[in-house]
Amino acid sequence: MKTAIIGLPMVGKSSLFTILTGVQQSARMGSMETRVGVAKVPDKRLEALAKVFQPPKITSATVEYVDFPAISKEALREPGLLAGLRVVDAFAQVLRVFDDPTVPHEKGSVDPVRDLEDVDIELILSDLVVVEKRLERVDKDRKKIKNPELDKEYELLVRCKEMLEANQPLRGMELSAEDEKRIRGFQFLSQKPMLYVLNVGENDAGRLHEIEESYRTGALAGRALTGVAAVCGKIEAELADLEGEEAKELMASYGLEESGLERLIARTYELLGLMSFLTAGETEVRAWTIPVNSTAVKAAGAIHTDFEKKFIRAEVVNWQRLVEHDGYAGLRGKPLLRLEGKEYIVQDGDVLVIRHG
Repeated sequence: MKTAIIGLPMVGKSSLFTILTGVQQSARMGSMETRVGVAKVPDKRLEALAKVFQPPKITSATVEYVDFPAISKEALREPGLLAGLRVVDAFAQVLRVFDDPTVPHEKGSVDPVRDLEDVDIELILSDLVVVEKRLERVDKDRKKIKNPELDKEYELLVRCKEMLEANQPLRGMELSAEDEKRIRGFQFLSQKPMLYVLNVGENDAGRLHEIEESYRTGALAGRALTGVAAVCGKIEAELADLEGEEAKELMASYGLEESGLERLIARTYELLGLMSFLTAGETEVRAWTIPVNSTAVKAAGAIHTDFEKKFIRAEVVNWQRLVEHDGYAGLRGKPLLRLEGKEYIVQDGDVLVIRHG
C-alpha cells in the first residue's frame, strides 16, 4: 500500500512524513524532490500474541509513504513527479487547521476547506489535460475504423470531461465494473481515494475526536471516497521521541487513548478497504494486509503464491481466544479452533494456519 502525502506549503506535511517514517529531510534536497519511507502499522494484537509465543521475530504490516512537493501547477508539470503520483493507491492531504503567526500561510489566512478545494482544482486540471488528449486520439481512430469498444471509451471520456469541467473530482463518478476497467489505466489523480488529515494546534490536541467528527459530518460530509483523521503535529513530534509509559502518560495528559498517527493509518486502511489477518508461532508473529472480504485462499496467497495454488484448508481462530487460552495447546478439542475451506471470508484479527499440498 503506497500513500502520497500532499498539500499546500507550510501545512506540516513534511514534518508528518518524518514522524511517520523516521526519514529526515536531506540538506541537499530540492523543493521538487520526493522522499519515500515506510511506516509500521501499530497493532497491539501482535504484542499480545508475542507474549504467548515468544518468537525471535515480530513483523508488522507496513504502509509506504511518499512525501510529495507542495501541490502547484509547476509541480504537476514535472513528468517524473506526476508519474510518481499516478502510481500511489491513495492521497493523504494535510490540511492546516492550526493558527500560528510565526508560520505564515501562503493565502494569508487559515481555511482548510478552501485549501482542499485549491488542491482538488490542480488535480482536476491535470486530469482534464489527459482526458482531452485521449479524446482527440480516440475521435480520430473512430473515424478510421468501426469499433464498439472505441465508442464506449469515447462516451466514458466525454462523461469524465463534463465532470472535470464542472470542477468535480472523478472520485465522485459512478462507474460500472466495465467502465472501471476502461478508466483504470489512466490513473487519474482526482479519482484516487483521499484522506483529509487535519493538522490542529496544541491547544486543540485534547479535542481530536471532536474536531474530526465535526468536519466529517459538516464541511467534509458527502464527499465520495474520502476519509478524515485529525492529528496534532507538535504532539506527534513529541510522541515520536518517547516510548512505553512515557508516551502513554503524554497521551493521557491530553485525554488521548491512541496517537493521531495510529488513527491516520487506521483511516487509510478503512478508506482503501483493507484489513489484517495474523500468523503466530514459535518462529514469528506477523500481520498480513489483505482487502476486506478476502477468502481464505486469497489470504494464503498473500503469504506465498504456492499456498494459494496448493491450498487445502485453513485453521482459524480469533487472536483474542488464542491469547486467552495461552496458545494452540489450550485450544485443542475446543470449538474455538476451526477448519475452514477456500470460500471462508477471513475476518480482521483472524489467526490462520494454512494447510497446503
